[in-house]
Amino acid sequence: MNGKVIMTYEEACRNIIREYRTKNLVAKQRAEERRRELDEKYPDIAKIDESLLDAGLKILRAALDGQNGLKSRLKKLKKDNEGLLSVRAGLLISKGYPADYDDVHYDCPICSDTGYTDDGKMCRCMKKALAEAGLECSGVKKLVEKQNFDTFDLRYYTGSARESMEGVLRICRAYADGFDGRMHNLLFIGKTGLGKTHLSSAIAKEVIEKGYEVVYESAQNIFSDFEKEKFARYDVTPPDTSRYYNCDLLIIDDLGTEMQSQFTVACLYNLLNARLVNEKSMIISTNVGKKELLERYSERITSRLLGEFGICVFEGSDVRSQKLRR
Repeated sequence: MNGKVIMTYEEACRNIIREYRTKNLVAKQRAEERRRELDEKYPDIAKIDESLLDAGLKILRAALDGQNGLKSRLKKLKKDNEGLLSVRAGLLISKGYPADYDDVHYDCPICSDTGYTDDGKMCRCMKKALAEAGLECSGVKKLVEKQNFDTFDLRYYTGSARESMEGVLRICRAYADGFDGRMHNLLFIGKTGLGKTHLSSAIAKEVIEKGYEVVYESAQNIFSDFEKEKFARYDVTPPDTSRYYNCDLLIIDDLGTEMQSQFTVACLYNLLNARLVNEKSMIISTNVGKKELLERYSERITSRLLGEFGICVFEGSDVRSQKLRR
């Protein structure tokens, strides 16, 4: 996980909203450009377009002329209009164009590229675009393609480990399903290759698709960013560490693999404390057991990790090694 983000989640969302403000108009403009192209190249199509425009004006006039005989007049005008459209479609096909060549082609016919449906709700296409932005900015986009709830396989766990991991999986699914922005923290403890990263990314995917901002990063990269921010030269733009404090869910992978120093311990304490105070959710995974956590980190840190987090213990044999043997 390199975790280097080109833009923040907020910036990405603003870009998507700006794009949707113009998408509908751009689709209409392109259709009009195709229509002008046809009229310039083919006089017979231009003539039909003039007749269609005239037909539209006749329909408007018929509506203004009163209700007497309006229904029959509109029926005749509609029939004439359909006839012109049929002839026009035939001409387009004969000239090698699809019949709908200069129709307005929206990427999403449900919302006509506005981002919102007729009842004012956000369209699924815009939700998908925002979720994609969330995945891109979270640092987990490629990971979730292979590591999600659908691909988590309990067959690699046997005996008591299987029973234990079934419970861990239930906890993780419930966490993702129930995530609502309120603070709920999990601590994943277990040896390498037991599924901690897999279930972390699975949760990240589900939470992002709900529209929440997730940042998924290794402990090593997080502390590296804090170090670069603190000791950056005046001519170098420091990394944006605010995302670690402000995102809805921060997932710290591989705590304990970082080079330990007073600086990293202080950074960890400040980050944990700030997110706890602001009631921001965290998931932390570590290969370090409870005893070693107490030895590595100050009591101020371990008391928060063991007291403010739900603990999930990962058991079994290294899944990665099992997959390689198969």
